Amino acid sequence: MKYSAAGVDIAAATRAKELMTTAVRSTHGPAVLAGMGAFGGCFDAALALAGMQAPVLVSSTDGVGTKTLVAAALERYDTVGQDLVNHAVNDILVQGARPLFFLDYIAVAKLDPVQIAAIVNGVAEGCRAASCALIGGETAEMPDVYAPGAFDLAGTIVGVVERADLLPRPDVTVGDAILALPSTGLHTNGYSLARRIVAQHFATEGYHARPSLLGGQTIGEALLAIHRCYLSEVNALRAVVPVKALCHITGGGIYDNLPRVLPKGMGAEIVRDSWTVPPICQLLVEVGGLAEHEAFHALNMGLGMLVIIPVESVAAAQKVVAEAQLVGRVTATPTVRLVDG
Repeated sequence: MKYSAAGVDIAAATRAKELMTTAVRSTHGPAVLAGMGAFGGCFDAALALAGMQAPVLVSSTDGVGTKTLVAAALERYDTVGQDLVNHAVNDILVQGARPLFFLDYIAVAKLDPVQIAAIVNGVAEGCRAASCALIGGETAEMPDVYAPGAFDLAGTIVGVVERADLLPRPDVTVGDAILALPSTGLHTNGYSLARRIVAQHFATEGYHARPSLLGGQTIGEALLAIHRCYLSEVNALRAVVPVKALCHITGGGIYDNLPRVLPKGMGAEIVRDSWTVPPICQLLVEVGGLAEHEAFHALNMGLGMLVIIPVESVAAAQKVVAEAQLVGRVTATPTVRLVDG
């Protein structure tokens, strides 16, 4: 009896590691003491945190959800790795942290070295863009756990922030302005709903359909748009205006995420039509017949990252990040509401 007879190919795993080695090592700086090949990644904290007064480590673990099923259906694996990293960077950015290192986890029914390398290359590309070291990971072949062709992708990030710079700040107050940095589409949430709508209303062409609303794009292309990273824009804003809080709009939309960064007893008003809703979100709402609350609960609706600043700082913020849109304000009512302008 051989391991391969049970559906696990050790040679394929070795080949996958060979194909991804260059990309992974391209993310390493002098702080990486051990990476690929080691049982555990080693990172020189003294070097990375030099000069900090009271460093606080910030960590997060997440995945890209059922967006992997869209990637698998289209046999396109070069984007989901970037989705994974960018989502993670944004999550710790909400607490003011800059990324230090990242670890990924890929599980498949049957290991294809080229597919795995494409995914990890995307992870490495996201890490390079965020100055984040990819110091470890795991690739698991589990033929009886995953359906043929399916895969799962998750990752863990560790970042750091000075304790004095932790977000949200305690001085968030009623009347503070809420700016929005636009999303590129669904990012990594709402894909179970999106896939259901596509299956029901575009049964013939599926992800290859080209609705006029998408301006020549296929539905698949729109759904695989890379989850945007907001690290550079937030850094630019924090250099010139007092950013009091950030909110990454992920699963649960504005209704579940905004209260997480607001003081107890406060809420927010988001003004309808004060930003541009991405065409893919418009399509899903119209074709799927989604009620407004459901749409803003399941999808980001174009609000990728919300930034809370003093209202008098809006002009200065928009001067350094022109695409930042004023979309709302903090209120004394502990609910999140959509209102007319």
